Amino acid sequence: MTDYKDFEKTNVFGLGSENTAFAQYFIGKSYLNPLTAGAEGVPFFANVTFEPGCRNNWHVHHAKKGGGQILLCVAGSGWYQEWGKEARSLRPGDVVVIPAGVKHWHGAKKDSWFSHIAVEVPGEETKNEWLEPVDDGQYGSLGE
Repeated sequence: MTDYKDFEKTNVFGLGSENTAFAQYFIGKSYLNPLTAGAEGVPFFANVTFEPGCRNNWHVHHAKKGGGQILLCVAGSGWYQEWGKEARSLRPGDVVVIPAGVKHWHGAKKDSWFSHIAVEVPGEETKNEWLEPVDDGQYGSLGE
């Protein structure tokens, strides 16, 4: 889904604002539309949209207890990959449960816009650790 106007019709949670606060951890442009305020003990939900070819760096959601992330795919087509495993193709309706401590990345396919609802799972002493970018060669070799 390379045409933004077509994508916008399916992205029911909206584009939001350019994700400049975390731009250093992304290749390409991403957009963030917070859906909840994320109070203590309440999950934070945000619609994250990736332009074609955009992906975040490898990263880990750490927690002493609980924590992690859930991705609810809502529009377009993307990728999810855990360290040492094959990349998984993502489409609307797919759900990815990422336990705390798992090194991973996610983002759009080369030729498609992509949105997912990112859910930060509450936990104790949670923090994100941003790591290296996904290698261009590795990303470029991913199929459909």
